[in-house]
Amino acid sequence: MALLEILTLPDERLRQVSAPVTHFDDGLRAFIADLEETRQAGPAAVGIAAPQVNVFKRIVIVDVSGRKNTPNHGYLVLVNPEITHWDGFEMAREGCLSVPDYTGNVIRAGKIHLSACDPRGMPLEFEMEGYEARAVQHEMDHLDGTLFVDRVVSRRTDLFRRKVYRQGGQSA
Repeated sequence: MALLEILTLPDERLRQVSAPVTHFDDGLRAFIADLEETRQAGPAAVGIAAPQVNVFKRIVIVDVSGRKNTPNHGYLVLVNPEITHWDGFEMAREGCLSVPDYTGNVIRAGKIHLSACDPRGMPLEFEMEGYEARAVQHEMDHLDGTLFVDRVVSRRTDLFRRKVYRQGGQSA
């Protein structure tokens, strides 16, 4: 496995739309292993998307199981994810590996129904809510070239310079 370079703002490659995955082979699964290793090496990241490491395929990884009292489905690899239904809206603070110096308040759906494939091409369906739904929506935005800074309610009042960055779950 290998650690992959994470693209950061203002790199224009982050604005590229990703293509659907059409081949579910060992090469795809090896890339997903590298993507997960990169996520785990990042500063307390709960998710990562393939475009963040310069691979423009519709793949995201999300795992919010480390947050106490958070409904979740555990470690998820979502290939070609699509939100087929959403309900309600909530505002909360977000951060991103590709925008390391800022956090911001973003409005997202509180509940979603998600369809995707696993790394072998088998169909998946999930009902998600709260923080897990937010994390999936955040990562899926990367697949369409959108960053959370594009969705902050107001760049004047809802974008915040990060004061402390956590490395591997520890304060830096």
